[in-house]
Amino acid sequence: MSSFITSLYPSVDLIDPVVFKEVNADQNVYFSKSFLKAFEISNPQIEFKYISVSDAEKNTVALGLVQVINLSVEGTLKNIKVAPFVRKFLGLFFCNEHIKIMFCGNVFLSGEHGISSSNRISKEEIMTQIGTALDAVAANTKPLHAIFIKDFKAKSLKATRQFLNFGYSEIKVEPNMIIQLQPQWKSFENYKNILKSKYRVKANKADSKSSALETRLFTEHDFETYKDELQALYQNTIANASFNAQVLNLNTYIHLRATLKDDFIVKAYFLDHKLVGFLTALVNKNALDAHFIGLDYDLNKSHAIYPRILNDYVRLGIEKQVSSINLGRTASEIKTTIGANPLELSCYIKHKNPFLNSLIKPFFRRIKIKDFKQHSPFK
Repeated sequence: MSSFITSLYPSVDLIDPVVFKEVNADQNVYFSKSFLKAFEISNPQIEFKYISVSDAEKNTVALGLVQVINLSVEGTLKNIKVAPFVRKFLGLFFCNEHIKIMFCGNVFLSGEHGISSSNRISKEEIMTQIGTALDAVAANTKPLHAIFIKDFKAKSLKATRQFLNFGYSEIKVEPNMIIQLQPQWKSFENYKNILKSKYRVKANKADSKSSALETRLFTEHDFETYKDELQALYQNTIANASFNAQVLNLNTYIHLRATLKDDFIVKAYFLDHKLVGFLTALVNKNALDAHFIGLDYDLNKSHAIYPRILNDYVRLGIEKQVSSINLGRTASEIKTTIGANPLELSCYIKHKNPFLNSLIKPFFRRIKIKDFKQHSPFK
């Protein structure tokens, strides 16, 4: 059997640049050193760690992102569909108020952004090595209540189910909502032309009601000028979200914009010269990924800020000539009205204490995500 070496780094700056080349050959921006550093230096409330796995020849075969955070049980269970007695039981097991969780993955992003690997060894072996390393890190992290490994698409589950051998339970989480763009969509009008009448009317209404809004693509200078307003609008959205593990410090965006230039987009919405909303998006190879948004909910109904943001994500995707737009989690139903379909995601969770974990496993199996109505807007 091959032997592997695992190393733990407390900062991305301590990782040799060759590691990123060996595990990120396709240049996925989410596993670039500059991207990870932007999150690390801007969010000091989170303890960042990085696990590397090397083979016997000292070639790096995997890199895992670890984030240790404190969060409330109530917020964690907010978007999960469970019976009241199950919710109460989970609350008791996790101390009712705040818990410390070690995530393998990026708590600010939805998708497979936690483990990057080379093709030198099988994915199953990689997940086994990551599982072993996570147990070792957890043993030296005190206090710690649970370990959570996020988020995996269906095609990854054959490999990731190796985590079940380490005592984890597999649970479904809210899906990513994905729009597949057609090559013939050269403009927003092309896109609207294939919508059914009902949904075309909704798209036009969103643009009409939001016509008083002035828009601007933000530069790094704009971030500095409007940082407080951006943070306030973002936290409005977080307060209304069904789930959020952590509040992102928007200084992160200043670093991302400086590094990624035009591939990191922040579009701002003004009403009478007052900032009332914004969207963020990142171009990653042939996809546009929606990141955080912010809006003034008092003006949302009268000026259709959120529906306009959704329309503008479609516009940006067409403009950037990507093949898909990932609108992320939450507000799933309204996203289906503009053509998004769910991409199912699974996670793995366990209590750090093996005895308590064995007791709580049946309750994890009862967890279900909330249902939503799937619309079919295209002709």
